[in-house]
Amino acid sequence: MSAEAVRAVKEAAWGADPISLAELNERSSLLTRFDRSYLVPVSAFLHVVGSLTDSGRPSGPFRALAIGGIRAFRYHSVYYDTPALRSFHDHRQGRRLRFKVRERVYEDSGERQFEIKLKGARGDTVKHRLALTGADTPLGPAQRVFLADTLRRAYAIDAPDALGPSLSTDYLRATFVADGQRVTCDAGLVCVDLAGGRVVRADAGLVLVETKSAEHLTEADRLLHAHRVRPAVFTKYCGALAVLRPALPANRWRRAAHRAFGAVAH
Repeated sequence: MSAEAVRAVKEAAWGADPISLAELNERSSLLTRFDRSYLVPVSAFLHVVGSLTDSGRPSGPFRALAIGGIRAFRYHSVYYDTPALRSFHDHRQGRRLRFKVRERVYEDSGERQFEIKLKGARGDTVKHRLALTGADTPLGPAQRVFLADTLRRAYAIDAPDALGPSLSTDYLRATFVADGQRVTCDAGLVCVDLAGGRVVRADAGLVLVETKSAEHLTEADRLLHAHRVRPAVFTKYCGALAVLRPALPANRWRRAAHRAFGAVAH
């Protein structure tokens, strides 16, 4: 993992007061939310999180998610797409009825979730989840029914028949929470093109920060802007594919993706 960013994320998480998963879900579940992405240099990241978690913050400090004595959690995700990369291209073209399908594994606990991320009418992100057991395959009959039902109810469209694994991601995440707000901070990101095995790794000096809330602009966003960090046109799935498959028409992500990963995959 990218040592500098990983150290910063761990330091920030252990420097904050803890919050349990149950309390996080009660105060800030945010399955429907606005997401904003930032590529944040380590020094600016530590200043921003330090301000958010300061005990003197008027409405109370942001707290770090803590489960079983762990505050920085290992995530593994596999994204599924059609052979023609329908999901990727729908996002590239900004289609209103777009979606992502993935399996997410919380490696420290072994929990697995089948997830569908949709774009809501206001431009917000709406996440639908189905728990996976050890015997479940990510695209088994139950998951395909869940996907078909979700897309039919939300968009009145049929689910694609041909879906296969396209990209995997691995990273370390710390999550900071206040009422109605969440900030996720990822480091050590590694992405693998599952079609050809090529790999990209995130820059060691950058933390991938996402602000999540029911509002368009949060205190975390304002602090990042004050440190001259602006939102990046970046997602892990689309940004990684933009670098891993340079022949793809991916101009909207190319600049941020090259900043996050560099131009070379291997």
